[in-house]
Amino acid sequence: MTVGDLIDRLSACDRDAPVRLAINPFFPMAHRLGGMETSVDEHGRPMVYIAESPKAEQFPLPPAVAVALTWQESSEAPPRRRRRATRPTDGH
Repeated sequence: MTVGDLIDRLSACDRDAPVRLAINPFFPMAHRLGGMETSVDEHGRPMVYIAESPKAEQFPLPPAVAVALTWQESSEAPPRRRRRATRPTDGH
């Protein structure tokens, strides 16, 4: 993903919505964003780094988000069938 891709995606979002960074598909958590720095990689290409907040709070990632990111499969409960009523027979 490039900075342009990120800007395009974010431009469709509510400007007042908090931003969280989803981390670790095996133990999905959301992290508050902190600072941002630019640098270059080992080949001299420009890079942008987004850091976690110094407050370092983690929040459980909503299951629907983990499913949308394809980190988990949907885990909807199977439909319930109506049980037949049991009646005592012969007074027992």
